[in-house]
Amino acid sequence: MISIGTPLLWTLFVLFVLIALAIDFLALNKQGAHAVTMKEATIWSLIWVAVSFLFVGWLWWHLGGLGDDVAAKALADAKALEFITGYVVEKALAVDNIFVFLMLFTYFAVPSEFQKRVLMFGILGALVLRAVMILVGAWLIVKFHWIMYVFGAFLVITGVKMWWAAGQEPDLENNPALKWIRGRMKISPDYDGEKFFTVVNGVKMATPLFVVILLIGFVDLVFAVDSIPAIFAITTDPFIVLTSNVFAILGLRAMYFLLAGMHERFHLLSYGLAIVLVFIGTKMLLIDLYKIPIAWSLGFTVLTLAVTMVLSLRIPAKPGHAGTAFPFKPKDSSD
Repeated sequence: MISIGTPLLWTLFVLFVLIALAIDFLALNKQGAHAVTMKEATIWSLIWVAVSFLFVGWLWWHLGGLGDDVAAKALADAKALEFITGYVVEKALAVDNIFVFLMLFTYFAVPSEFQKRVLMFGILGALVLRAVMILVGAWLIVKFHWIMYVFGAFLVITGVKMWWAAGQEPDLENNPALKWIRGRMKISPDYDGEKFFTVVNGVKMATPLFVVILLIGFVDLVFAVDSIPAIFAITTDPFIVLTSNVFAILGLRAMYFLLAGMHERFHLLSYGLAIVLVFIGTKMLLIDLYKIPIAWSLGFTVLTLAVTMVLSLRIPAKPGHAGTAFPFKPKDSSD
């Protein structure tokens, strides 16, 4: 598999991610538990987007985007476009992550000052899962070209299912993952600060915060299964696949607090995401017959998401469309 990822590029990228995470953790510990304001979320969201485009600008320059070598310039243009398209697709799919996170936080009544730390663990889990699954996916594509057709069919099916499920209230109470957790550990009825475990009447129990962490890890896994095939439909270069994924995820925490209060306004976005997934899946299925240009994929994705967001603002949501708060009920040990 051809990749632009030289040892130098991989080393610089890994160092950047470690530094970014360290800064995020230091800022988190320094600020302590507090509710993130809209202003703070907006500033950090803009910073992460700016950093992502600075990275792709630097990568384009590094590959010879400003040089006189025609071949190098063509490669730089192609890789920059692949990164931007992958970044936009992964960022759009991350919005669906955010709405699921919001549902979990509402269901478990997670205090706003604790949500930031939970999301930090969620981002770490997502980074590890994406890295592992991208490496596995790249190996599978090299060994078995036909796996591209499997990925394509999977995305088309996922897009159709997302379309039919859009607007329906998720039944978290009967979620298999939540049932599995409740059946295997005692859960305290109340939070104990930011602790994951507490003692109630002499019995050690997991706090609802720990349950939320586990469920967010499960959500990360589910969404990684959807998003990894989507990015491989755009490029099979492992370096571009991983970097576009990571940069989309790094800004996820800030984007959550930016969009959490606006989820009802973008109630049609899931339909747009469904269309994008079907389009990308179809692109993979046609890969040996016709290769859809990356610029077309980027234009189609941006246009589809923009149209559904505009329509969301113009068409009021149906009653009961938005998520409802459910009281958390710890499993009774007698069950």
